[in-house]
Amino acid sequence: MVRDVVFVVSMSAMRIPEQLAEAMNRQVTAELEAAMVYLQLSYILDDLGLAGMRDWMKAQSDEELTHAAAFSQHLLDRGHMPAIGNIGPIKLDCSTALDCFKASLEHEKKVSGMIRDLTTLSYDERDWDSRPLLDQFLAEQIEEEASVGEIVDRLEIAGDNGSAVLFLDSELAARGSGDE
Repeated sequence: MVRDVVFVVSMSAMRIPEQLAEAMNRQVTAELEAAMVYLQLSYILDDLGLAGMRDWMKAQSDEELTHAAAFSQHLLDRGHMPAIGNIGPIKLDCSTALDCFKASLEHEKKVSGMIRDLTTLSYDERDWDSRPLLDQFLAEQIEEEASVGEIVDRLEIAGDNGSAVLFLDSELAARGSGDE
């Protein structure tokens, strides 16, 4: 006699641990804040007449929104409602392209630290289901810091040479137009 076997998967088995869910909610908020930082930086660069860098920052802002969406979807898939925290005013003291990219690099370092902390917490909570998402973002942050760091280095080399800054601006326009 063959019996039908029914497998029942408990939703609680896939549910994300509460402490990790709270940390991921903070990450969602941080990614949204990063999107606003990049948007503000794009406004500053637009005001400086650097359209390529402006567009690069706008593309970065859009990318940060997709990061927030990825963390939010992970929470939803794991039975936890995402909750966006408070995002204060975006205050940046930038008057040059170099200032803008240094601010960007510092913000990327902050986000990288938060993702490393999430990864440590996922280990502590033995939540292996979050690892693919976190591994993706660990690799992404290495790339982000390297990319922005290279731009900072090139702007430092350019110094007050307007032609060099405009050359870099035209290079970065390709990323803003989706050709990266």
